[in-house]
Amino acid sequence: MCGIIGILGNEPAAPRLVDALKRLEYRGYDSAGIATIDASGKMDRRRAPGKLNNLDEAIAADPLAGNQGIGHTRWATHGLPTVGNAHPHVSGPVAVVHNGIIENFRELRQELEAEGHQFETETDTETIAHLIASNLKKGMGEVEAVKAGVARLHGAFALALLFEGRSDLLVGARKGSPLAIGVGEGEMFLGSDALAVAPFTNRVIYLEEGDVCVLSHESYEIFDRKDKPVERAVSIVQGAGAAAEKGNYRHFMQKEIFEQPDSTGRTIGAYTNILRQTVELPGEGADAIDWSEVKYLYMIACGTAHFATRVAEYWFEQCAGLPVKTDIASEFRYREPALAKEGGLALFVSQSGETADTLAALRYCKEQGLKTAAVVNVPTSSIAREADLVLPTLAGPEIGVASTKAFTAQLAALAAVAISAGRAREQISRDAEIRLVRALTELPRLMSTTLQLDERIAELSRDIAKASDVIYLGRGVHYPIALEGALKLKEVSYIHAEGYASGELKHGPIALIDEETPVVFVAPFDGLFDKSLSNLQEVAARRGEVVLISDAAGVRAAGETPASRIELPDCDPFIAPILYSLPIQMLAYHVAVEKGTDVDQPRNLAKSVTVE
Repeated sequence: MCGIIGILGNEPAAPRLVDALKRLEYRGYDSAGIATIDASGKMDRRRAPGKLNNLDEAIAADPLAGNQGIGHTRWATHGLPTVGNAHPHVSGPVAVVHNGIIENFRELRQELEAEGHQFETETDTETIAHLIASNLKKGMGEVEAVKAGVARLHGAFALALLFEGRSDLLVGARKGSPLAIGVGEGEMFLGSDALAVAPFTNRVIYLEEGDVCVLSHESYEIFDRKDKPVERAVSIVQGAGAAAEKGNYRHFMQKEIFEQPDSTGRTIGAYTNILRQTVELPGEGADAIDWSEVKYLYMIACGTAHFATRVAEYWFEQCAGLPVKTDIASEFRYREPALAKEGGLALFVSQSGETADTLAALRYCKEQGLKTAAVVNVPTSSIAREADLVLPTLAGPEIGVASTKAFTAQLAALAAVAISAGRAREQISRDAEIRLVRALTELPRLMSTTLQLDERIAELSRDIAKASDVIYLGRGVHYPIALEGALKLKEVSYIHAEGYASGELKHGPIALIDEETPVVFVAPFDGLFDKSLSNLQEVAARRGEVVLISDAAGVRAAGETPASRIELPDCDPFIAPILYSLPIQMLAYHVAVEKGTDVDQPRNLAKSVTVE
């Protein structure tokens, strides 16, 4: 789950690969490795756990020759951060580096073991190398073997592949995770983002969903998801600005919405072992909290992070049987809350880890003698340093002020922690854990599918952009998603919007319904859908413009009542709040674009609020 670099160059590859990995270290820093091909066509590799200086030392002690190579910096997902689990993974003549989650790797692994393949690790990445090596043994050429292998992979991923004896071939594939080509003079590069290749060239091609690229020193070919040759635009990227490069996207908010299969997958991978189908909390201090001894859980945050805790409140109560209280950080300590010091745990959520109100609430809880945990995107932040347990979100840098990928990464981390707490407290069975972990690992692929609704949502936004007021409704765990939808719309479009629990409609908000007020229903076909449908019909009866966000069954059940429908793929109800966050983000984004507002830097807002 991490950073990828590939080089077909005219000078020694090893130092260039390591240099690129240093720029990608924010994507993962538990282990790293490179593989190169020398002048005779021989492949060799060096790998090391821990920080990149360990890899530097390994290469200094045992240098690698060759101008061609691939590299990877990893956040440990499947398996501990050891030399054996570090990328690149090799099978026969194939070396691969990988970012993402392969959902069906267990089935593929069993099939390959039956063919006689022997595995050295528990990683899903090693399965990719063996699968493509198996295709080569069946007589396929390298490119054909990759295409056939990629067609069998389920999940979201980015790949770079090197082949022994082929010093003029580098193959990449992208599905759900970003990948870019760097076009040089007699050189070609492949990287997770523009930042990886910017020092080598300023000409960058951003691959699109489903693309496979075939690189040589002098040329490149790109094939789309239907295996048709395609041309992709070449962007000019300045090296100094590559870290803040929008790529093919109009705004950072849009880019970060589309990065969510990658960022959420990276987070899920850090919390789960998909071979064992278990949740394993990452990092040092993972055992700092004994969930079986926790009696009360307080979750405290601000803004969008607060809505993440509101969703997680349902998960912890239903999965772990824990009484939960959520609080807005700016109000929490001023009401001098009565806290359960015996068995009480305070969990704080912050993208930056520097939010002043949240940090003050954490310090208040520590003074009261509570254990503390922090879900943060910046592991070196103040909140991370002061909490007893740090739960990283691994969303990567988020430039847009309105949080998108950080929010879904927070939800993914909280969902995993709730499963872990449920198992520790013996509230959910082993079978239930397997089902929930499988659901989480399917999420990046489902997100990629949902993002294909972008054009449809852009069309709907044109009418909503004309409104002065918008209402969002949701039931159960989707009520906080309605709140977040309203906040997103307010933040970036400046349209007044409010979120309500659907059952509260008749207790006041229904007075606001008229022909000029769009009403967005977040309502998958779950155990509460019939009640949501009743609310939807109440709105339609008053000529409200209904926008239904649901799945196929929900859309069918609603019939012709909604004025507009956004149909999402079917998913396990447990992960539905995370998946349903995407369309509300996309809707807010496109409404803001339609209105011509400053999407990435909305008026009066700041990314990190470090004052009370």
